[in-house]
Order: sequence, then structure tokens, then C-alpha cells
Amino acid sequence: MIKFNEEIFHPNIYNDGKICIDILKENWTPTYDLLTILISLRSLLCDPNPNSPANSVAARMFVDDRKEYNKIIREFV
Repeated sequence: MIKFNEEIFHPNIYNDGKICIDILKENWTPTYDLLTILISLRSLLCDPNPNSPANSVAARMFVDDRKEYNKIIREFV
């Protein structure tokens, strides 16, 4: 299992740090190597999917108020 140890405000990251990404769940195949997983994770972090939220507050804010979303992200970083 891959998860964040620190709190992160992101539409596709659960409050407990678990990541909502399809290749780690229903689309998992043993042919994925670490590089594939890291590239997918980077892509998800850079381009959130608000249509499949793990954090509905972050997803809603990402869609409705990007300025506030970016402000909160900067506070976490």
C-alpha cells in the first residue's frame, strides 16, 4: 500500500493519506513497476481528478474556487 504519512489537501487523497488512483486498485496488474506507479502518482498530484474524489471538500474547491484551493495547497507545502 502506498500512502502519505503527512496530511495533504488533495481531491484524490483520503484524510488518512491513502491515495485514490486506479492503478493501485481495480486496474492493478503485476506488470506495473515502481517507475510506472511513481509517474502515475506524479500525474495525479499535478492534475487532480475531481470527478473521483477521495476528499470531497478539496474536489469541490478545486472546481469552484481554484484561487482558495491553491492558497490552501501552498499552506500545506
